[in-house]
Amino acid sequence: MCGGFVVAYSSSKIDTKSSKTTQFISHLFYSLGRISSYVIIGMISGFIGSVISFSATSSGYLFFIIGIFMILMGFSLMGKIRFLTSLESSLGTNPFVKKIFQSLMYSKKIYSFYGLGMLNGFLPCGLVYFFAVSAAATGSIFWGGITMLIFGLTTIPSLLGFGFIIGFFNSGNLREIMIKVASIVIVFYGIYMSYLGYMLVLGNK
Repeated sequence: MCGGFVVAYSSSKIDTKSSKTTQFISHLFYSLGRISSYVIIGMISGFIGSVISFSATSSGYLFFIIGIFMILMGFSLMGKIRFLTSLESSLGTNPFVKKIFQSLMYSKKIYSFYGLGMLNGFLPCGLVYFFAVSAAATGSIFWGGITMLIFGLTTIPSLLGFGFIIGFFNSGNLREIMIKVASIVIVFYGIYMSYLGYMLVLGNK
């Protein structure tokens, strides 16, 4: 999902003729925006975990639901179902959200990359939810935030590299290929998460 976002903003917001330093800073600000959202999610999850106890069985059900959600997202990206389209349509009808997204997407200012990264960080993503559950398991606002901070930092190298690759090979065909590859990966990861959840529930019965 993050890769698709990188393709989108790299194609419309970054001038490939600009210096490598400028491109690097743009991608870095985008990643910092994502990480900021992840930390907020981690702190909220840690707070929830401090007041609600998550058993292995309840975590299993949660993983299973997230896995199904990811599978639906993957098939939607392939164009097989209208799951994501429905979600995006409901979000896009909100004038406030639509205005912010369009403003950030078409702006060339550095801060717009940070804002876009924050928006991306709050989008539905099974991998983020997986680590959010881990953050909740800490039972601490501080350590929940640290858990998601570490997760976010580990994604920076791959997404920075991906952003530069898109800059070199910016084409519609490449975008379509990468979206299809991402769709397949999301579906298989969703199956894995659902299986993991099933095994957790089964092992605690």
